[in-house]
Amino acid sequence: MRRDLLTSLTAVVAMTVVLGLAYPLAIAGVAQVLFPGSANGSKVSFEGRVVGSELIGQEFGGSAFFHSRPSATEYSGNVTFFGNAGPNSAAARDAVRESLAAYVRREKPYDGSLTAGRVPVDAVTESASGVDPHISEANARIQAHRVAAVRRLSLARVEELIGESTDGRSLGLLGEPGVNVLRLNIALEEEAPR
Repeated sequence: MRRDLLTSLTAVVAMTVVLGLAYPLAIAGVAQVLFPGSANGSKVSFEGRVVGSELIGQEFGGSAFFHSRPSATEYSGNVTFFGNAGPNSAAARDAVRESLAAYVRREKPYDGSLTAGRVPVDAVTESASGVDPHISEANARIQAHRVAAVRRLSLARVEELIGESTDGRSLGLLGEPGVNVLRLNIALEEEAPR
């Protein structure tokens, strides 16, 4: 029995060292060498300071900026969350209705033709993680009217910036193109600072 305990203890210590220390350190080292930007959080700098990450959405206040998708966690990268409320959930229905009404109130003064039926789903619902840094091109085009008016830029120029901040489909065929909100807002600040 003593031999079995010693063998078990040796195995636990060995596996802890190999799988708990050596393997994570090796993977982190390889990532730092091959993909240093991604390994360090894909941080984005603007005017000499880190302003966010290309991988995590964030809140942008004011009418001069594009707004991210709603988030239940206030875009906290260490607490991602998605409410699993089903299509029959009254709470989910009410939250979407509230988000839709707020979106239309914010955007309609700048785009008189906007109706609730034209609002893209991503404008009023959370992503699966709650921290998605992208919005749809349709959502960005609606918000472009507001941003162009507030920043006194032409709508055509704002739409060009949207195009420059749009990521294509993964591997060329998976998912939909998405507009990186942080990159787009930085481009706007460079073009027409507020």
